[in-house]
Amino acid sequence: MIQSMTGYGKATAALKTGTLTLEIRTLNGKSADLNLKTTLLPKEMELPVRQKITESLKRGSIDVFLSFEPSAETAAKPLNSQAAKAYLADVLGIAPEIGLKAESKAVLLASILRLPDVVDSRKQDAITEEDYPAVEAAFDEALSAVNAYRTREGEALYKDVTGRVANILSLYDEVEKLEGERIEAVKGKLLKALDELGQKVDQSRFEQELIFYLEKYDINEEKVRLRQHCRYFLETIGSEPCPGKKLGFIIQEMGREINTTGSKANHAGIQKLVVRMKDELEKIREQSLNIL
Repeated sequence: MIQSMTGYGKATAALKTGTLTLEIRTLNGKSADLNLKTTLLPKEMELPVRQKITESLKRGSIDVFLSFEPSAETAAKPLNSQAAKAYLADVLGIAPEIGLKAESKAVLLASILRLPDVVDSRKQDAITEEDYPAVEAAFDEALSAVNAYRTREGEALYKDVTGRVANILSLYDEVEKLEGERIEAVKGKLLKALDELGQKVDQSRFEQELIFYLEKYDINEEKVRLRQHCRYFLETIGSEPCPGKKLGFIIQEMGREINTTGSKANHAGIQKLVVRMKDELEKIREQSLNIL
């Protein structure tokens, strides 16, 4: 079954320092355009993660988001008590000179906590080497969710485009029904024009020229080729896992035969049917751009 290029997947990884949340969103694209929108992923993990994602999703515009919620222990910044005591002792040593009162000690302590080296503000890595297996498992889970989403969307796409191909074939059946009427109408116009001219013509030669003239409006070849292209479209979408690009080429050929039918129609009823076929084909083209 085909897949859509639209997908979404989410997973979490419980790390020693907190919880890592991973989201993957995909849209249609001509190739695998991967954007890692995070600074949390260690450099040594980036290449393997990129390979894992592109191998799994194959094609599309892929955005990856990582967020980290630290645990309470990790969020609390460690206090350098030795440095704090040293600062406090120095300040209290000069307290009598500056007239520091006892009730001012709370304000003093708050000020000391803002001094250099009292609170360790160094940034700790959210993902460490021992977390790699848990992070990889989260990526596997998210990718599985994306592919499941794509498969569900693909089922809807398959039903829509195959139904529209069937509509095109049905409309061409209606064209065939009008074909005999169209030929008689063209023949009638020519005979009427001759009558108005009041000229006598060689009937045998006239019939011969009429055959040549009507051959220019013959759509039998277009009819055969369009039906072949429609069958090929249905075979391709039903048998190949990633037929998106190939379907685009088949749609171009289908459009060429429909356009040629319209240029040869010379009949209002057929022209209306051609317009409806073009409308169906355009909707197929739009939908096929999202097929993997």
